[in-house]
Amino acid sequence: MPGKFKGQFNRRTVLGTLAALTAGLALAGCGSNDAKGTAVAPGSIDGPIEKPNIKLGFIKLTDMAPLAIAQEKGFFLEEGLNVTLEPQANWKVLLDGVIGGQLDGAHMLAGQPLAATIGYGTQANLIAPLSLDLNGNAITLSNRVWNIIKDDLPKQADGRPQHPISASHLRPVVERFEAQGRPFNMGMVFPVSTHNYELRYWLAAGGLNPGFYTDGDVTGQVSADVNLSVTPPPQMPATMEAGTIEGYCVGEPWNQQAVAMNIGVPVITDDQIWNDNPEKVLGFREDFATQYPATLAAVLRAVIKAQQWLDADGGANRQEAVEILSRSNYVGADADVIAASMTGQFTFEQGDTRAAEGFNIFFDKYAGYPFYSDAIWYLTQMRRWGQIAEDKSDEWYFKTARAVYRPDLYLAAANQLVENGVIAQAALPETDGFRDPQNGFIDGLSYDGRKPNAYLTGFDIGLKKGQRVSASGVSGT
Repeated sequence: MPGKFKGQFNRRTVLGTLAALTAGLALAGCGSNDAKGTAVAPGSIDGPIEKPNIKLGFIKLTDMAPLAIAQEKGFFLEEGLNVTLEPQANWKVLLDGVIGGQLDGAHMLAGQPLAATIGYGTQANLIAPLSLDLNGNAITLSNRVWNIIKDDLPKQADGRPQHPISASHLRPVVERFEAQGRPFNMGMVFPVSTHNYELRYWLAAGGLNPGFYTDGDVTGQVSADVNLSVTPPPQMPATMEAGTIEGYCVGEPWNQQAVAMNIGVPVITDDQIWNDNPEKVLGFREDFATQYPATLAAVLRAVIKAQQWLDADGGANRQEAVEILSRSNYVGADADVIAASMTGQFTFEQGDTRAAEGFNIFFDKYAGYPFYSDAIWYLTQMRRWGQIAEDKSDEWYFKTARAVYRPDLYLAAANQLVENGVIAQAALPETDGFRDPQNGFIDGLSYDGRKPNAYLTGFDIGLKKGQRVSASGVSGT
């Protein structure tokens, strides 16, 4: 479990773990639209690199940093890889590139490999052998909305707003828009993005319904108090400035860009919605892992080195990382804007900068380990909002998580780094793949990945057992 460390992991136990996981994954088939795992043969990562020239996709966000650092600090080259990093126009283009083979892998939304594997939106067997980071998103409101709500917000002794700010303060604004015959629109980056689920979580915790998805629908606006729509991350500030949306949830630096442009105010960070939440993953096709196991292990080793570099010495390397990310071939935003959230602080509005040392975590707190319970949380939110149309058993959640999130592959690569003295043994969690029950959610609920259906019963807003969504609303017991 998190907080306890393995003290006896060596190559023999790594191979034993891989063998056990291989046997478990072979039993992971769950019927129609369910996931099947195909494990890499134990020991095959020790062979020669099968594909030294690879291409990885990314979106222009600060949480792609491990890929940029692995490139710029030579970690890919150390592992015998010639890597091309290619920015993508949006998350759908990136996903299609991985599925179609134009990309070997990518910086992905955590929900993308899960959704593809269960056949939501598209069907493809994808895996996530590494988690790229914790936290890193925020929710920003337009100046128009901020000016309506700010005077009624609870204040600290120094007069600044008290955080976290509840979405309940939006209720009068939503009602005002409704009285004027206008929808209240907000943006997120993709239907299965962390941003979509975090925005929905925040709104629902404040008593606002963000809407449900019907079977085959990707708008998710049935019974909605607040309409959510998709906008690519770099376009968020301009879309809000144009008045198309009144706020959004996105990763950095696009919340800080709104502050710099003086067009909006971030009101809550994602770690205030769910403390230390998992964000992006490194995603691949399942057949990439089976065809190129040594190549995949080399990629993972390089990225783990980069993650460690990013969090080393209390963030001593972050300013250099900011300069690298500001380059046009990576994020391409102004260095000051990137630094506003990447260097241990977060600016909520001009003149209100607060300490935020844990806003971006890449290596600490086992950030790289792909926990099954993280995958299951995303699946519960897909069910909560109707993207999974029918009830699923707890076992379905477990099997799907095990097929997509691959700690066996992560540990095989990470333990090679431990054996070579590159990372400490204590950097690896002692776990069966599940985190201990987690608190730190804005609605006060606790999440236990071992009990997904019990977790779903705790929400006031969200589908309950037996319920389905149609265009006319939610029906069922």
